[in-house]
Formats: sequence, C-alpha cells, structure tokens
Amino acid sequence: MTADLSQLVKAYDVRGVVPDQWDEPLAELFGAAFVQVTGATAIVTGHDMRPSSPGLSRAFARGAAARGVDVTEIGLCSTDQLYYASGAFDLPGAMFTASHNPAQYNGIKMCRAGASPVGQDTGLSEIRQLVESWLDSGAPDPSDVTPGTITQRDTLEDYAAYLRGLVDLTSIRPLKVVVDAGNGMGGHTVPTVFDGLPLDLVPMYFELDGTFPNHEANPLDPANIVDLQKRVREEGADLGIAFDGDADRCFVVDEQGDPVSPSAITALVAARELAKHPGGTVIHNLITSWSVPEVVREHGGVPVRTRVGHSFIKAEMARSGAIFGGEHSAHYYFRDFWNADTGMLAALHVLAALGGQDTPLSPLVAEYDRYTGSGEINSTVDDQQARLAAIRAAYGSREDVTLDELDGLTITTDDWWFNVRPSNTEPLLRLNAEARDEATMAKVRDEVLEIIRA
Repeated sequence: MTADLSQLVKAYDVRGVVPDQWDEPLAELFGAAFVQVTGATAIVTGHDMRPSSPGLSRAFARGAAARGVDVTEIGLCSTDQLYYASGAFDLPGAMFTASHNPAQYNGIKMCRAGASPVGQDTGLSEIRQLVESWLDSGAPDPSDVTPGTITQRDTLEDYAAYLRGLVDLTSIRPLKVVVDAGNGMGGHTVPTVFDGLPLDLVPMYFELDGTFPNHEANPLDPANIVDLQKRVREEGADLGIAFDGDADRCFVVDEQGDPVSPSAITALVAARELAKHPGGTVIHNLITSWSVPEVVREHGGVPVRTRVGHSFIKAEMARSGAIFGGEHSAHYYFRDFWNADTGMLAALHVLAALGGQDTPLSPLVAEYDRYTGSGEINSTVDDQQARLAAIRAAYGSREDVTLDELDGLTITTDDWWFNVRPSNTEPLLRLNAEARDEATMAKVRDEVLEIIRA
C-alpha cells in the first residue's frame, strides 16, 4: 500500500485506487482521525456496492470504536441515505463510495452532525495531517480507552418515508418511468422510495454490481445514457431517470429520449420550492444556465451565485438560509434535507410536476430551458495559468464584456457568456459556454477553444 495522502485526499473527500493507494489499515487510521478531529462520541457509517466497500467501512468503524466512539452501521445505502442518517440521528457520518468513478476506486465522503460538510477548510486537512503523522510515527495506543460499540441499523424505509413526506405525490396521474441505476445504489433505493406511487416502473441495471458491467455509473457522460434513451423510446415512457453510482445525482430524459439539462431541473425545482417558501433564496453555481436566476426572480425568489462545488453550495445555503440549490452537474441541495444534496428528492419533484398536469415532459421543461449551452468541455494544457491569461488578454479589453474571477474566469456579454476553470487534480481547463442561439454559442465555444488549445 502506498499512502500518498497528497493524492488521496482531495478538496472534499478521500478517493483513490484500492489497494494500491489505500487499504483497510489506512481506513482504520482515517476512522480514528475522523473522531478525533470532529470530537464525536458517536458516528454513523454506510457504504455502496463496490467489492472493497464493506471491508473499508468496517475498518473505519473499528478505528473509530477503538477510540471509544459508538458506531451505527447502516450498511448498503446511497450517499443521500447516509446524509439522511446523519441529519436524523444528529451524528457525524462517513460514506464509503467513489461515486461515478471506475470499479478499482473507492473513497470516503465525510460529514459532521446534521450532514454538515467536511471540506478542506472544515476538517479534512486536519484529518489528513493527523493520519500522515501517525503513518510517520505510529498511532497512539488506544488500550487505555474503553472501546465503543458497533451496531447495525436499517434506515431505508425511514429514508424513503422522509423524502416522500417532502413532496406531495398524492394526486399525480399514472406515469411510466424508466430508471437506469447503472448497477449502483439506485437499484437499492428506488424500489422502496417509489413503492406505492402510481408508477409503471421499468428497471434497468438494478442489480448491485460494483464492477459496472453495463456502463460506467456516470450519467453526465452522454455515452452512459444511450441505453436509457433507447428504452424510453421503445417503452413509450413518460420519462427516464438515471442515477450515478452512489445515487446522489439524478439525470432526466424526456418522453422523446432527449436529455433534460440539469439547469432546467434546477429551475423547475426552484419554482416548486418557491411556491412553498415565497421570497426564498436559491443558490446556483456560476456554470448553471441564465435560465436559473431568471426563473428564480420570476417566482419571487432571490438567486445567489456561487463557486462550483458542494462545500461552497452548502456553506452559502447555511449562511443565507437558502431553501434550495442546484449545480450544472445534477447535484440538488434542499434546506429541508439538512442543506445536503439528494438526487432522489429532485426526482420526486420532477415526478410530481409532470404527474400534476397533462402535458408531456418536453413542453413542461421548455419553460425552464431558454438558452443553448455547450456542456462542459475539457482540454489538457501544459500551463493552466498561461492559457487563462491568454483568454483574459483576448477578451478583457473589450467594452461589451464583463469579467469576473469568482471561480476561474467568466466573460459575460448581453448575448453570451463562458467560464473557464482549471481542474484542481488534473492538467485540464474546463470550458462552459452559453448563448441565446446555437450559432452564437458555437462561435464563442470554438473561439475560446482555439485559445485554450493553441
């Protein structure tokens, strides 16, 4: 095992190849460090369906229990089910998953009590430093500490009931819905959450298999929703839903099999939440469509723009008391869910919106999808800062543009905008562009790519 924690510990979680980069003894150290940094007397843990997840999760629990902490293991679960347990039990939590990453990876998503995030500035760097010091000099002997207990608890039914209690689904019309779980945790949660609803459920890849035999569990890649699109058309379904590996994100396709932009879903859910909480604040990251703040204002809400990333969204939601937040990556955050992200709750909102009226999904979401976007385009570069400087030089002196550097570089005009952000972990620049029409978007996209790839 190679414990290069600078590569293993990223901005928001721990993630790497098992067992090359980390293994069960290292997970045990993380468990001990987690409780020391959080000061917890009890924690909750869960894991996904990857072959290495049960062992890593149990090792983490052993490390925590050896330091006198009581551990509740909820076993197989989605990441948002772990957040539910953290919120409902008011305990710090650890979820073992590598989300949409390939099978050989695994990781930990950690949170404080009430699903509050553990990020680089809120405990993760301290955990890393503690584990590094123990790897160098040995962990303290916990023999003088009375070990805590490790117990098991099933939370799936309670999680499902809690989510259904947040969305009125009592009067929706019957819908035929295809769900692609990608052999991930959606295959575990969807049957229970959807149970009793007037849905004709067509399951795809519900078998839990962390080797992902059908396709990667990353619906953000268009190649991974091709099967879902085809099945929706074949079944004549009302919509399709795809979940990623740990089922904390959901992606939607309409009755024609066409993808629905996560920005359109953000705007749709925002409008519904504002109907319940008039005048509320809605968070959106700077990559989401212009449609999102427009819809929020039209429904009497206050839009707030943030950097990309769940720790920034959650921190701003807590600061502003926001009712909802959405990202271009299909993460959806709810005040009623401890400010945590849950794709399942967003999916229930889509079902309620569609089932509460008679039109198909495509015209329903058209109201919330007003512009043309490029999607995220990654380019490998030798020098991220030099390329950003070249873009700034090309556009910064133009009188018709506004420039800001909230997250990377954003250039905005009356008719289009684009953002270029450097990856924190790879030599990449990420471009997102949007315009009022396809031709303008393509022109802007291609001009910026030419500079990036020069």
